[in-house]
Amino acid sequence: MDEKKLKSLFVVPGITIKEAMRRLDESAQKILFVTDERLRLLGTVTDGDLRRAIINGSCFTDKIDAFMNRNFAFLPWKASSRLAAAKELMVSREIEQLPILDEDGVVVDVILWTDVVGGKSSKEPVAMHDNYVVIMAGGKGSRMDPFTRIFPKPLVPIGERTIMEVIMDRFFRSGFRKFILTLNYKKEYIKMFLRECESPYAVEWVEEEDFLGTAGSLSLLKDKLTETFLVANCDSLLDIDTSEVLTWHREHGAAMTVVGCYNEVKIHYGVLEMGEGRLQRLLEKPTHDVIVNTGIYVMEPRLIDYIASEEEMQMDRLISSLIAAGENVCVYPIRSGWIDIGRWDQYKQVLRDYDL
Repeated sequence: MDEKKLKSLFVVPGITIKEAMRRLDESAQKILFVTDERLRLLGTVTDGDLRRAIINGSCFTDKIDAFMNRNFAFLPWKASSRLAAAKELMVSREIEQLPILDEDGVVVDVILWTDVVGGKSSKEPVAMHDNYVVIMAGGKGSRMDPFTRIFPKPLVPIGERTIMEVIMDRFFRSGFRKFILTLNYKKEYIKMFLRECESPYAVEWVEEEDFLGTAGSLSLLKDKLTETFLVANCDSLLDIDTSEVLTWHREHGAAMTVVGCYNEVKIHYGVLEMGEGRLQRLLEKPTHDVIVNTGIYVMEPRLIDYIASEEEMQMDRLISSLIAAGENVCVYPIRSGWIDIGRWDQYKQVLRDYDL
């Protein structure tokens, strides 16, 4: 790795979770090296470490020192057969980045998994998943009015493709090939498009007679969904490996896993904090760090029993019911990589990013 890119991975002790997230995004890597003033390695922090800290209740202002890995794996600079030794260590420790240290413990290089496998990404699916992905495609798309007066939201174009195709393609790149669409609004347009569209994945659909909400239409699939399945809103674009979400779901023994994304909410006004009958503090344009629901879920099929047959139910109500019943509802937090394309400003941003 070139020196400039390597040094972008160095952070000092005491930085916050929020700052670590920002640095990971800037570097486009999945690890940071916590070093002292002489660049001697003190610990490592991965995106997985941050994810676990967040779901365990850490605040975005908490320091990374409390959970950085001080028992890190490394290779000495003078190690013989470096790539072979690195591969053996990375496989045994299940890691994708390995620092190289000199005699003083200074980080002088890093070996990535792609280095030891000849540039082939370890994230390419070795096998396709048999799990279904259910795409909620029956809504009216009122947030994109007047576009959706003509087109159903799943057929809104992104360049030469539709939102629906882009969403399925993102899942397909993570190894998912079986899709079920729930249809209602302008469903004949979508059915006609699917019949004429050539794709590498298998697509089925079910039709709502009434609008059943973001969870209600799952009741139509009770006999179809017999294994763990994924659910996606038809306006959520994720730029992550969703197979990792499925693995996380299984590792945590979850009944349901919600993909959440970090969001910085800015209040553009002075906020008044009151108590004891008077103003106690004025916060001028404060910022709140939150994890928001992306509309992407992993679910066990038995959860469909919580949904009354063919009755309207929104996903937030289903989640509240699961929590009240003591079900294990987990969160898979991500730093970035989510776009709510159902909003006009986000849709226009996608077109700019794609240079369309």
